[in-house]
Formats: sequence, C-alpha cells, structure tokens
Amino acid sequence: MLDFIINNWSMILDKSLEHVSLSFSAVILACVVGIPVGFLIVNHAKAARVVIGVANIIQTIPSLAMFAFAMPIFGIGSKPAIFALFLYALLPIIKNTLIGIKNVDPAIIKAATGMGMTKTQIMFKVEIPLAISVIMGGVRIAAVTCIGITTIATLIAAGGLGDLIYRGLSTFNQPMILTGAILSAVLALFVDFLLGLVEKALTSKGLRK
Repeated sequence: MLDFIINNWSMILDKSLEHVSLSFSAVILACVVGIPVGFLIVNHAKAARVVIGVANIIQTIPSLAMFAFAMPIFGIGSKPAIFALFLYALLPIIKNTLIGIKNVDPAIIKAATGMGMTKTQIMFKVEIPLAISVIMGGVRIAAVTCIGITTIATLIAAGGLGDLIYRGLSTFNQPMILTGAILSAVLALFVDFLLGLVEKALTSKGLRK
C-alpha cells in the first residue's frame, strides 16, 4: 500500500481534495440552512415536530437511492452529490441547534430582557454563546457522516476517495482499496478533531469549565 501511495501520490491528493470539497460544501450549506431553521422552530412545537420528522425521514433513505433521486434534477457529477449530502447533514445540525437553544436557562433570557437587550442581541450575545457547543456537536456529526457517505458519490461521477475504492474493487487492486478506505477514515477523524478545536475556541472559558 505504501508503494501505491508513493507512486500515485498526486492522484491520491487530487481525490482527497475532491472528497473534502464535496463534504465541506454540503456541510456549509447545511449550516447556512439548518442553524437558522433550528432557531426559527425553537418556539413552535408543531413546526419543530414536522421539520424534525421530515429530516428523520430523509435520514432513512439509502444513500445510493438519494443520489439517484438527485440525478434527474442535477444530472451527474458533484451537484447531485452535494445536494444529497446536504440533505443528510441537515438532521444533526437542526436537531442540535434546537436542543442547544432549548437548554438555555429561561432565567438567563429573562435577565437579558430585563437589562434591555433586544431579541437579536439576546440571540447573538446569550443564546448562541451558551448553545455553541451543542450546535458544534451537530456540525461534527454532520461532517463525519458526509465524509463517509461521499465515498459512494463516485457512482455518479462526483469523484473523491470512493474512486479509489470502487476502481480497486473492479481491478482486484488491494492496495488501492485500502488506500481509499483508510484515507477516508483518517480524513473523518482529522476533520472531527479540527472541528473539536473550533468548538473549543468558540466556547467561552467559563462554559469549558
């Protein structure tokens, strides 16, 4: 396997960058959509049940079927892959945002209101700082999930480390299969570690203790 990596390092690097690009694009889109949705439904129990229910249903759809559903709309390549991964990333981000905001002590919100803070100020200066660790937990789950599922995106010509795995399977090339599988797992662990550092940096010192 080491010989394979040395002889094909340029191609492996390209596939790794494709893998990261697909996964991160989906997670960023899911954050842009999921975090605001989590805030919007926090005080609306019925809407929250519907949104979480839909996200749960999406999560149960097999990944290959999800890619197949996206293909008639986006064709083949990176677009349907990013769309499918985006849908998978929504549940943990929306759910953790909802849980994080709900767990903020109402007494703290009342105190902030009594101090004359607006709803926007309370959101950015009180709720988000207190809920950030829970929200980031959802982002970390979404990122690791997307990195794992992205290996299947090779079946719709999206690229990534899945190319090595499936090409290796078709040619009975064991080093190629192991390289794709191990790098995908290492990438997931590395990204989770980096996001953990981001979470630690965003969490106030008092809450870390």
